[in-house]
Amino acid sequence: MFIALVVVCQTAHGQKELPHLLIKSIDQEIVIDGLDNETVWKEARIGGDFWQTFPTDTLKAVEKTQFRLLSDDKHLYVYVEAYGSQTDLKIRSLKRDFSGRGVDNVTLMLDPFSDSTNGIFIGSNPYSVQREGQISNGGQSGLDLKYSWDIIWEVQSTISDDKYSVEFKIPLSQIKYPENTSTWRFNLYRFNTITNEWTTWTPIPQEFFPINMAFMGTIEFEKPFAKSNPPIYVIPFVNGISSNDFTLDEAENQVSQDLSFGLDGKISITNGLNLDLTINPDFSQVEVDDEIVNLTRFEVSLPEKRQFFIQNEDLFSDYGNLMDSRPFFSRRIGIAEDKNGDNIENPIIGGFRLNGSLNSSTRLGLLSVQTSEDIKNEIPSNNNTVFVLQKQVFSRSNLSVLFINRETFKDYEFISQQDRYNRILGLDYKLASSDNSWTGDFFFHQSFAHQNDHDNASFGARLNRQTRNWSYRLAGVYVGEDYRADLGFVRRTGVYRFFPDLGYTFYPKKSSINSISLEQNLFFTYQKDNGSFRSGDRNYLTQLEFDFNNTSSIEVEYWNRYTYLFEPFDPTGNDNTELPAFKDYYYSYISLEYASDLSRKFFYEVETELGQFYNGHKYSFESEFRLRVQPKFISSLVFNIDHIDLPDPYPTETISLVSSKFEFTFSRNLFWSTFIQYNSQGKDFGINSRLQWRFAPLSDLYIVYNDSYKNNGFFDNTPQLRSINFKLTYWLSI
Repeated sequence: MFIALVVVCQTAHGQKELPHLLIKSIDQEIVIDGLDNETVWKEARIGGDFWQTFPTDTLKAVEKTQFRLLSDDKHLYVYVEAYGSQTDLKIRSLKRDFSGRGVDNVTLMLDPFSDSTNGIFIGSNPYSVQREGQISNGGQSGLDLKYSWDIIWEVQSTISDDKYSVEFKIPLSQIKYPENTSTWRFNLYRFNTITNEWTTWTPIPQEFFPINMAFMGTIEFEKPFAKSNPPIYVIPFVNGISSNDFTLDEAENQVSQDLSFGLDGKISITNGLNLDLTINPDFSQVEVDDEIVNLTRFEVSLPEKRQFFIQNEDLFSDYGNLMDSRPFFSRRIGIAEDKNGDNIENPIIGGFRLNGSLNSSTRLGLLSVQTSEDIKNEIPSNNNTVFVLQKQVFSRSNLSVLFINRETFKDYEFISQQDRYNRILGLDYKLASSDNSWTGDFFFHQSFAHQNDHDNASFGARLNRQTRNWSYRLAGVYVGEDYRADLGFVRRTGVYRFFPDLGYTFYPKKSSINSISLEQNLFFTYQKDNGSFRSGDRNYLTQLEFDFNNTSSIEVEYWNRYTYLFEPFDPTGNDNTELPAFKDYYYSYISLEYASDLSRKFFYEVETELGQFYNGHKYSFESEFRLRVQPKFISSLVFNIDHIDLPDPYPTETISLVSSKFEFTFSRNLFWSTFIQYNSQGKDFGINSRLQWRFAPLSDLYIVYNDSYKNNGFFDNTPQLRSINFKLTYWLSI
C-alpha cells in the first residue's frame, strides 16, 4: 500500500512545458562592468517573458526582466536587465549574503545535476552586493536556503534611468557539476519593491516559494563542460585573545592571553565531491546566539552558525523529526557537560568532511571530528562520526542510509560502560512529487549502547498534500524509552505524538488582501507512565492569517491546551516554587500578530498574547523594530515581556528580554556590528562587538569584543567575562 501511494504521489501531476535556452560558447573573456558593450552579448539569446509568483501567479510581470547567458571553457557569464523606475530602489546593506525578501535583487538558481532537489543560488542587487548559497530539500521553504557556501566570483551592477543591469562572471571551477554535461536546470527570479512583485522566468504556483526547485527551465550549453579542475585551498588562521574571567577566585582573576593557530583545507576529489579538513578550529569570530525566553519544559535547539558544520548541512542533519527526534545535531560537537552538569566548551582537535554528489542520483556524506579530553572537568576525548549515503528515487524523492557514532577510545575512570559509545543506524525516505503537491518524510532509527537493547528505536512519518487552496497533513513520531542520540536532539523519550492539520487558502480578487488562510492544527502526545501510555499533552490550534499585497500580514491564533505534568515544573525557569507533578492542567489563550511591509526602511512586527497559563494566567508582548539607512546602516530592537501570574504559593513574575543590534557597512569589504542583549530569565547581560575586514577574496580580519554580566545584569557593575580577540584568516590556492 505504501509503495502504491508513493508511485501515485510521484505521477499524479505533470508539469507544463518549461522554458529552454541555448547558451552560446565564446572564446573571449568578458570584462565585468555591468554593461553589455561586448559584441558577443548582442549575439546571445535572450531569456524573458517573466511571470508573477506574487501577488498572483496568473499574470505576466508588470515590469520587464530579461537576461542572456554565455560560456567559455572557464566561466559562465550572465547579464540581467531589470526594467522599471529606479527612484526608490531598496537594499538591506552592503554586506554579503543579504536576505532577498523586501529588497530589490535578481538571483540565479542552478541545478547542474538536474535532481530537482539540491542546487545553488547566486544573486546580486543594484549596488553589486553578492549573495550565494545552497538550496536543499527542493526549496520547499525559506529555511532551505543556506548562506554558508562561499565561492570566488565577480559581479557588477549599473543603474540607469529605466533599469538596473547586473553582470555576473562565475568560474566553472567553483561549481560542482557532472563531467561533460551539456544541460542544467535553471531559473531566475527577481524581487521588485517598486511594484511589490516577485517574478520568475519559469512560472511557479503562488502556493510555493520562488526557490522551489520543482519548477525550473533548462539551459543547454553549445559546448559541454569537461572536468572543472578547481584549485586546492589552504586556509591558515591565527587568533590572539586577551580575556578576564571574573568568576574565578581573586588570586586566579587576572588577564590571560593566548595565541593559537589552525588550518582549514578544501580539496576537490571529483567534479561533484569535495573534502574539507580542519585542524584546531577556532570559532571565536562567529556571531553570538540570540537570547531567548524559554517557558516550556524542554530544551530549545539553537541554529548552527559554525561554517565547517553548515556547508551541505542538509546531507548530515535533515533526518528524523526535527522537533522530537533528530539523530544528528552538530551543536552537540564542541560542547560537553562537566562534572557539575553544566555545559562548557570542549575544544575540537580536528576533523574532516567528505560530501557532495557521486553522480546525478547519488550523494555521499562522511563527517568525522575528534574532540579533546578535559580530565579536570571529567570530559573524555570523543570521536564523532556521521556517514550518509543518499540515493534519488522516482522524480524528486530520495532514500538515505545513515550511521552516527559517538565513541571514546580510551578508558576513563569517570566514564561508565553505558557511556563509552552511542550509535545510531537509520533509514530515511523523503517524498517529493514532480510538482511538489505531495511531500513527506518516513524514517526508522535504531540506537545502540552498552546493554541498551530494549525500546531503543525511533520512527515516524509525515505526509503533506498541497493544492492551490487546500493543505493537508498527517504526521506522527514515536521515541522509545531507551532511545539515545548523544549527537542528536531529542526533547523527551518514551513518547508517541500524532499531529494532523487541515488548511484552506483563498485569494480575493481586486482587493488589497492577497490571501486569507484558515488552518486547524491538532497535537496529541502520549507518554509512557508505569509501563503504559497516557495522555500527556493535547493542543488544539486554530490560525487565521491575512496576507496583504504590500507583504504585510495579520495573524490570529487560538490555543486550547491540556497538559499532564509527569515531573514538577517551574514555568518561569527562575528556581521558584514548582507546579506539582501528576496533575492535569487545562488552559487556553489567544494571540494577535501584525507584521508591516518588508520593503519599508522602517519595519516592525508586534504580537500580543493573553489568556490562561497552567493554573494561572499569562500576558505576553513581543516586538521587533528594524530601521535601515541604506546603504550603510541597519539597526534592530527586540523587546519581549512575559507576565506570569500563578496563584500562591506559585510564582508571579515578569520576564523581559531586550536586544539591540547596530550594523555599519562602510563598504562591501568592511563591516562593524554591535549586539547588546539582556534576558531577565537568566539574568544575563551581554555585549558583542565585531569588526570584519575582507581584505582579499574570502580572507578576513576580525576584531571581536565580548563583555558579559550575570545576576543583576549590567547595573551591578560585576562583569562575568570580558575578552577581546583578533583573528586573521587567509585563503591560499594551490
